Amino acid sequence: MKIPTLPFTLTDWDTVPGEIHPGETGQAIWRTINVGDIRIRVVEYSAGYLADHWCDRGHILYVMEGELTSELRDGRSFVMKPGMSYQVSDFGDEPHRSQTKVGAKLFIVD
Repeated sequence: MKIPTLPFTLTDWDTVPGEIHPGETGQAIWRTINVGDIRIRVVEYSAGYLADHWCDRGHILYVMEGELTSELRDGRSFVMKPGMSYQVSDFGDEPHRSQTKVGAKLFIVD
Protein backbone atom coordinates (compact mmCIF):
# COMPACT_ATOMS: atom_id res chain seq x y z
CA MET A 1 0.00 0.00 0.00
CA LYS A 2 1.33 3.38 -0.96
CA ILE A 3 -0.33 6.38 0.68
CA PRO A 4 -0.35 9.25 -1.81
CA THR A 5 0.96 12.68 -0.88
CA LEU A 6 -1.48 14.24 1.54
CA PRO A 7 -1.35 16.65 4.46
CA PHE A 8 -1.90 15.55 8.04
CA THR A 9 -5.67 14.95 8.06
CA LEU A 10 -8.08 14.40 10.94
CA THR A 11 -11.31 12.46 10.48
CA ASP A 12 -14.32 12.84 12.78
CA TRP A 13 -16.10 9.61 11.82
CA ASP A 14 -19.36 10.85 13.37
CA THR A 15 -19.54 13.50 10.62
CA VAL A 16 -18.90 11.09 7.71
CA PRO A 17 -22.28 10.16 6.16
CA GLY A 18 -23.26 6.51 6.41
CA GLU A 19 -24.25 4.46 3.39
CA ILE A 20 -26.48 1.40 3.86
CA HIS A 21 -25.41 -1.86 2.21
CA PRO A 22 -27.92 -4.71 2.59
CA GLY A 23 -26.49 -8.14 3.29
CA GLU A 24 -28.01 -11.52 2.53
CA THR A 25 -29.45 -10.89 5.99
CA GLY A 26 -29.13 -7.70 8.03
CA GLN A 27 -27.30 -4.62 6.84
CA ALA A 28 -23.99 -2.82 6.95
CA ILE A 29 -23.54 0.93 7.35
CA TRP A 30 -20.32 2.18 5.75
CA ARG A 31 -18.70 5.52 6.61
CA THR A 32 -16.03 5.88 3.93
CA ILE A 33 -13.25 8.23 2.95
CA ASN A 34 -11.03 7.66 -0.07
CA VAL A 35 -7.39 8.70 -0.34
CA GLY A 36 -6.12 7.92 -3.83
CA ASP A 37 -6.71 4.19 -4.30
CA ILE A 38 -7.06 3.59 -0.54
CA ARG A 39 -10.51 3.19 0.98
CA ILE A 40 -10.76 3.80 4.74
CA ARG A 41 -14.01 2.84 6.48
CA VAL A 42 -15.82 2.47 9.75
CA VAL A 43 -18.39 -0.25 9.14
CA GLU A 44 -21.22 -1.24 11.46
CA TYR A 45 -22.94 -4.59 10.93
CA SER A 46 -26.41 -5.12 12.37
CA ALA A 47 -27.15 -8.18 14.50
CA GLY A 48 -27.81 -11.11 12.18
CA TYR A 49 -25.73 -9.70 9.32
CA LEU A 50 -24.44 -12.07 6.63
CA ALA A 51 -22.55 -10.65 3.63
CA ASP A 52 -24.26 -11.14 0.28
CA HIS A 53 -21.00 -11.95 -1.53
CA TRP A 54 -17.59 -13.62 -1.27
CA CYS A 55 -14.77 -11.07 -1.37
CA ASP A 56 -11.30 -11.37 -2.95
CA ARG A 57 -10.21 -7.84 -2.08
CA GLY A 58 -7.36 -7.35 0.37
CA HIS A 59 -8.17 -5.71 3.70
CA ILE A 60 -6.78 -4.73 7.04
CA LEU A 61 -9.78 -5.20 9.33
CA TYR A 62 -9.87 -4.32 13.04
CA VAL A 63 -12.81 -5.18 15.32
CA MET A 64 -13.73 -2.21 17.52
CA GLU A 65 -16.96 -3.56 19.05
CA GLY A 66 -19.12 -6.68 18.97
CA GLU A 67 -18.14 -10.03 17.49
CA LEU A 68 -17.47 -10.98 13.89
CA THR A 69 -17.05 -14.33 12.18
CA SER A 70 -14.87 -14.24 9.07
CA GLU A 71 -15.67 -17.25 6.93
CA LEU A 72 -13.43 -18.46 4.09
CA ARG A 73 -14.96 -20.22 1.11
CA ASP A 74 -12.94 -23.38 1.86
CA GLY A 75 -14.88 -23.78 5.14
CA ARG A 76 -12.47 -22.23 7.62
CA SER A 77 -13.94 -19.63 9.95
CA PHE A 78 -12.48 -17.29 12.54
CA VAL A 79 -14.32 -15.64 15.42
CA MET A 80 -13.02 -12.15 16.08
CA LYS A 81 -13.62 -10.02 19.16
CA PRO A 82 -12.72 -6.41 19.97
CA GLY A 83 -9.00 -5.78 19.70
CA MET A 84 -8.48 -8.46 17.02
CA SER A 85 -7.63 -7.89 13.35
CA TYR A 86 -6.96 -9.76 10.16
CA GLN A 87 -4.86 -8.85 7.17
CA VAL A 88 -5.21 -10.42 3.72
CA SER A 89 -3.96 -9.33 0.30
CA ASP A 90 -5.95 -9.10 -2.91
CA PHE A 91 -6.55 -12.72 -3.94
CA GLY A 92 -4.24 -13.69 -1.05
CA ASP A 93 -6.21 -16.69 0.21
CA GLU A 94 -9.66 -18.15 -0.23
CA PRO A 95 -12.43 -15.58 -0.77
CA HIS A 96 -13.93 -14.45 2.52
CA ARG A 97 -17.19 -13.05 3.88
CA SER A 98 -18.38 -11.63 7.18
CA GLN A 99 -21.22 -12.53 9.46
CA THR A 100 -22.27 -11.61 12.97
CA LYS A 101 -24.98 -12.75 15.33
CA VAL A 102 -24.69 -9.79 17.75
CA GLY A 103 -23.48 -6.97 15.48
CA ALA A 104 -20.02 -5.49 15.08
CA LYS A 105 -18.21 -2.21 14.48
CA LEU A 106 -15.07 -2.40 12.36
CA PHE A 107 -12.26 -0.20 11.08
CA ILE A 108 -11.19 -1.32 7.61
CA VAL A 109 -8.45 -0.15 5.25
CA ASP A 110 -8.36 -1.50 1.71
